[in-house]
Amino acid sequence: MRLEELNALAGDPNLWNDQERAQGLLRERTQLEKSIGDVTGLTDEVDEALEMIELGEAEDEADIVAEAEANLERVRQICAKKQLESLLSGEADSNDCYLEVHAGAGGTEAQDWAQMLLRMYSRWCDSRGYKVEYLEESAGEEAGIKSVTLKVTGHNAYGWLKTESGVHRLVRISPYDSAARRHTSFSSAWVYPVVDASIDVVIEDKDLRVDTYRASGAGGQHVNRTDSAVRMTHIPTGIVVQCQNDRSQHRNRATAMDMLRARLYEHELRRREVEATAIEATKSDIGWGHQIRSYVLQPYQMVKDLRTGEETSDTQGVLNGDLDRFLEAALSQRVGGGGAEAKADLEA
Repeated sequence: MRLEELNALAGDPNLWNDQERAQGLLRERTQLEKSIGDVTGLTDEVDEALEMIELGEAEDEADIVAEAEANLERVRQICAKKQLESLLSGEADSNDCYLEVHAGAGGTEAQDWAQMLLRMYSRWCDSRGYKVEYLEESAGEEAGIKSVTLKVTGHNAYGWLKTESGVHRLVRISPYDSAARRHTSFSSAWVYPVVDASIDVVIEDKDLRVDTYRASGAGGQHVNRTDSAVRMTHIPTGIVVQCQNDRSQHRNRATAMDMLRARLYEHELRRREVEATAIEATKSDIGWGHQIRSYVLQPYQMVKDLRTGEETSDTQGVLNGDLDRFLEAALSQRVGGGGAEAKADLEA
């Protein structure tokens, strides 16, 4: 019924009087059409596989039966993922999102680890077909990065990435230690949703401090010539955002204001969650006791999520962006029963 309503609205000549609302409705229609198309396609594949099994059994062709059963198993896995994705029904789950990565204490080691996390998330986004836009990047003193802010655009970007907020711990033989000793490094990720104009977030001028500075890091020569980068601090909450991706201070200011509205909205969403206290604690200190996931490269190979118990020895796969197992496990734990069933189907 909702798709019929959207199709009717799309034919309304007055729809584009409000362009923002029109674009939102058309995006919703496109997503619904894709979802319906996916279900129809999977149904057709199941029917075809069942017909092939009947044919193979009738003609005693074991190869045909085996191929059809393999196709059914592939469809089952896809359906389990779709079931899990259908649970992304939170208030902002379907939104685009901002992703921040910050190096913890430890100088070059932590900054290099932050760069590795940036690469990991960028590759995961590429695999999903999500668009990544750099809004701010602060280069490390010798290598890596001190911080970076990305805007990730794609359906359910926030829903999938929201459980990545927290501290990530790396254990490895340091390439920067001439004695080849093992080092432990920490970096944090923070994810919050992009919000549109329909969500009212009030920011009073007296609660805002705006600083401008000369940009550094990625972005081309033009970003370094003037004090075009903008940093905004929301004084009551201490939330800080910054943007340097444009040569125009005005455009950077507008983007930073959008980011601040998003952070404040996300702050309210998390406050309403039962686990808000625990999540906020992860933000306070990038170090021991606050990590959500450990990545051990020496003396053995293991990535383990400390919240869900999900783990794998394929460390290079994870660092190359193969994060789905961890995102699925975290989502299953967060949404409860239905997610647990979908996760069990994926693991079966």
